[in-house]
Amino acid sequence: MHQQQDTLMTDSLFDLTGRVALVTGASRGIGEAIARRLADHGAHVIIASRKIGPCEEVAASIRDNGGKASALTCHIGETASIAAAFGEIAQTHGRLDILVNNAAANPYFGPILDTPESAIDKTIDVNIKGYFLASQMAGRMMRAQKNGVIINVASINALTPAPMQAVYSISKAAVVSMTKAFAKECAAFGIRVNAILPGLTKTDFAGALFEHEGIYKQIISMIPQGRHAVPDELSGAALFLASDAASFTTGTTLVVDGGMTA
Repeated sequence: MHQQQDTLMTDSLFDLTGRVALVTGASRGIGEAIARRLADHGAHVIIASRKIGPCEEVAASIRDNGGKASALTCHIGETASIAAAFGEIAQTHGRLDILVNNAAANPYFGPILDTPESAIDKTIDVNIKGYFLASQMAGRMMRAQKNGVIINVASINALTPAPMQAVYSISKAAVVSMTKAFAKECAAFGIRVNAILPGLTKTDFAGALFEHEGIYKQIISMIPQGRHAVPDELSGAALFLASDAASFTTGTTLVVDGGMTA
């Protein structure tokens, strides 16, 4: 009987039934894995990305598996698109309980001194400005509700800039600082803000690292577990931070990197 009670208590901590979650960049990769995990635990998940088609496919798959999901167009690098997305969420759902800022840009892989201005602009617009505006709009909705969760997907590059990924690394360091700033100011409104810092993960987004055999082997040699991650291995961290199990956790960074930064 005692074991059964413990199980029920544990399950309730991760129960997201009735909560509305927006996951940006959720049509594939880490975003999709997080969206599916949140839906598995009862949340209505809004699958957002630049193109509605792939989002609708993921949402339909979640519904086919018994979950609740819908699709939404949101280009995180365009202010008008972000505002329109949040306007639609307010009109359709009347609330937002969880925001996962996952959509990101990494348009340039090469020497820092040769980084084109266009790549700098795009990276900042998406990875910094986009995250800030989305957090701001979500935070206003959550402030009215007196509760909410914001999760920023950053990178271990925020801790130590990776070679050939200078602007991306700098932007992710800014996301960590942003996470702490929002956490401090929004705690009074019942809003928790945390970041996940993935290590090397097999996604299309990280394709350049996997295509260069020498770089890939070098990175793997620095990971104590001796391998890269797959997207679903990041979803448990997001579930924890989104759930009541993390009710006293805010302003922190959760590193998921197989021990690389240990």
